[in-house]
Amino acid sequence: MTKEEYIAKMNEDHEWAPGWDAIDAEFARLYPGQEPQHYGTVITSRAIFGGDEFLDGCSIFSNPSGYMHLVTYGMSSLYAGEEAFGGEFSGWGYEMTMKLKEEDPGKCLWAIDMMSNLARYTFRSNRFFENEQFIQGNGSPIHVGAESQITALLTVNDTTAQTQDTVHGKLEFIQLVGITESELAALKDDAGNVKILIEKMKKDNPELITDMNRDFSYL
Repeated sequence: MTKEEYIAKMNEDHEWAPGWDAIDAEFARLYPGQEPQHYGTVITSRAIFGGDEFLDGCSIFSNPSGYMHLVTYGMSSLYAGEEAFGGEFSGWGYEMTMKLKEEDPGKCLWAIDMMSNLARYTFRSNRFFENEQFIQGNGSPIHVGAESQITALLTVNDTTAQTQDTVHGKLEFIQLVGITESELAALKDDAGNVKILIEKMKKDNPELITDMNRDFSYL
């Protein structure tokens, strides 16, 4: 699509959201015919209107393998705008995803809150996440108030959602994977352990699904 075509379409359809459409298209490929459970943020609470919400929402898809697949909307450039066209990256260049071992989308709301906090951190600190990094917590479960040994996060390229070349630039899907305090300590001690941990986890968990009931460490 040329810039002229982009501007023409933008002027014809004021509700056009090509970045949002790119996310929807990739997850429609993964989950054909499925209508996700979508949780949108209150418009007036969004940062663009002076609020402290930097995500427009999150969709949750049910995978037949027994997990929920979450994806955010808001880290990338969602809406049409002449300044967004043709960039190297769409917004921050990614949306966050997570694969949770749950059978009910309603039990994933804590993860949406967590991703919202991570989005807030990125927008306010100008520090974004990339593949094969770790995100340290405070030593308590990432699901606040729950009993779990999963206290931190590892970032990987989503094991199924593929990188997209959009009209706004490159869009990756960065998957958040829950890890234990022991695993976090190993990653902090030696960054080379990131790849080792991923390899070990994938042997019995190829999709890198986060199971908040996991009671052992790979490292």
